[in-house]
Amino acid sequence: MAPKKTGNDLIAGDVFQKLRTKILTLDIKPGSRLVEDEVSAWLEAGRTPVREALLRLQGEGLVSRDRGWVVEASDPASFRSIFESRIAIEGYATRLAAERATPAALDELEQLVTEMDRGEELPRSEINRLNQTFHRQIVALSQNPFFAELHERTQFQYWNLRLPVIFMKDQLGRSSEQHHAILSALKDRDGERAERATREHIQTTMSIVADALRDD
Repeated sequence: MAPKKTGNDLIAGDVFQKLRTKILTLDIKPGSRLVEDEVSAWLEAGRTPVREALLRLQGEGLVSRDRGWVVEASDPASFRSIFESRIAIEGYATRLAAERATPAALDELEQLVTEMDRGEELPRSEINRLNQTFHRQIVALSQNPFFAELHERTQFQYWNLRLPVIFMKDQLGRSSEQHHAILSALKDRDGERAERATREHIQTTMSIVADALRDD
């Protein structure tokens, strides 16, 4: 029989989820200090559940202790590991999405791809938002919550890198072609082709980032 959860356990879980979301979406920036009393006041929670939540976040590698709690920053040297994780997670998640996505969900993806086709007209921040949404929704369509959680972590690590990459016109065009290829495979319910197209797409981005780091 599972142990009964106490009020502190439930509050700590809520604090953990709220802080985790803020960190993963970069609302709380890397390097930020998290003072327990301030977090307690902000979230209207006691210090014990706040401390428990911070310890859970430390276990996930999202915060560390350095004369207090600090939000972790990613090391640019780890970019290859981050992309390899994305290839593994997103590749198979896309294969599953090809089998499980509803027609309505595929229509939403098509709308995102159409919006991204206007890349040259859009601010970089909007392109990034659309791209993140496209990839996040595909992973969600795998209907595997563990993939969604792992993908959220890899996305956090990627955007946390603050890499010196500016995508050129031809690179944006190539990315758009690859998005169309992924969408086409999903609509055809071809899981193998969808996975292959996704892996190629992420590997292309990894090559662009590697070139930028060599030139930096």
